[in-house]
Amino acid sequence: MSFTTLGLSDAIVRAVTEAGYTQPTPIQTQAIPAVMNGGDLLAGAQTGTGKTAGFTLPIVHRLSTDKIGAGFTNKTSQRSIRALILAPTRELAAQVEESVRSYGKYTNLNSAVIFGGVGINPQIKQLKQGIDILVATPGRLLDHMEQRTVDLSKVEILILDEADRMLDMGFIRDIKKVLAALPPKRQNLLFSATFSEEIKALADGLLNKPAMIEVARRNSTVEVIAQKIHPVDRDKKHPMLAHLIKSNNWSQVLVFTRTKHGANKLVDQLGADGIGALAIHGNKSQTARTRALSEFKDGTLQVLVATDIAARGIDIDQLPHVVNYDLPNIPEDYVHRIGRTGRAGATGEAVSLVCVDEHDMLKDIEKLIKQTLPRQVIEGFEPDMNARAQPIQLRSGAPGHGGRGGRPGGGGGAGQVIRVGAGGRGSSKPRSAGPGGGGGGNSRGPRTAAPQRSGGRGR
Repeated sequence: MSFTTLGLSDAIVRAVTEAGYTQPTPIQTQAIPAVMNGGDLLAGAQTGTGKTAGFTLPIVHRLSTDKIGAGFTNKTSQRSIRALILAPTRELAAQVEESVRSYGKYTNLNSAVIFGGVGINPQIKQLKQGIDILVATPGRLLDHMEQRTVDLSKVEILILDEADRMLDMGFIRDIKKVLAALPPKRQNLLFSATFSEEIKALADGLLNKPAMIEVARRNSTVEVIAQKIHPVDRDKKHPMLAHLIKSNNWSQVLVFTRTKHGANKLVDQLGADGIGALAIHGNKSQTARTRALSEFKDGTLQVLVATDIAARGIDIDQLPHVVNYDLPNIPEDYVHRIGRTGRAGATGEAVSLVCVDEHDMLKDIEKLIKQTLPRQVIEGFEPDMNARAQPIQLRSGAPGHGGRGGRPGGGGGAGQVIRVGAGGRGSSKPRSAGPGGGGGGNSRGPRTAAPQRSGGRGR
């Protein structure tokens, strides 16, 4: 099947072809006709499935070919917001709007993205000029609503992208305020990587007889990703990571930490080891985050250290290595994290450095993905088998909530333990398969960055 056979306009197919895409992914094959049909949609799609194009392509098609869109002779004439896309983070919102702009470049539609952490006045100016498709984070959209600088009275299509993440981040009240300002008669599209009870409740109240699409097994992990656990003592995690990067000549590594402080500290430690690294998290200015992502994507930055929230929207083809320096306290975040490698048929490797404090977290993850991950002890980094668990700090500046461990035992938890040599790979190889704000966090010397702005909700 091609994009042409899905019924997309010639202008959109031309833009898609120029972007290098020839065949739709499974979710695009299902979602595009469903969205073009005009009904509500509930889609279960994880990172790397092509879900963004699954809703941006049919939206651009619908709005550019209907009576209103076909009547535009340019991109600058006055118009009203007809499609609203809500995304949880700045990075994801910017990425979605970039897709809208790319796919709609041969149409007369225009788009804009608004998020916190940057000045609001340029956004107000852009909104006054007239926008067809608005991409926004919930907090900054509410800022504009409160200042009456955005008009949502003509919205025909609402999209909640990564709805599960928005709920995790506490945006449910903001979302409900936005919903109350929208016309009651509209098309609603909800995309989520996981289906918690909260997501089901949101869908029940929002969607009207929706079409349902689910790509890949719920909460599954991609088969082309080679996953492994390296048991290690908590104070040996940084030396082990540096060892793995150097001994395996890793050139592009995405590393996840649990806290912002932990991200900054790790970047400084890696810098002392001669490993170029930068951190992205909520305390960073948008300028610093954008620069770090750009350098990581183009290969000039070796290691990007991220928190879960800041990493939303990172989309890099053929990213070879993801490292869980800290296991996430939410099991579904493990699926989100490792889904950034092994994309488009490429193989990828997801490595988790697990200390005794994280045994229960690991159990929860393995229960979710319905598999036991192989343990590999690295020579020279053998964990203390008598170590006892300590409470885990779940967020920067906050003490642990009683911890997740509390049980004696080795650093890797239950399960098979495989000893490998100092190189770290052992006999386990990836399976082959068939597309500065905030202090610290910079290992490459002083850098200037735009100051973190206050005012607005930041995400």
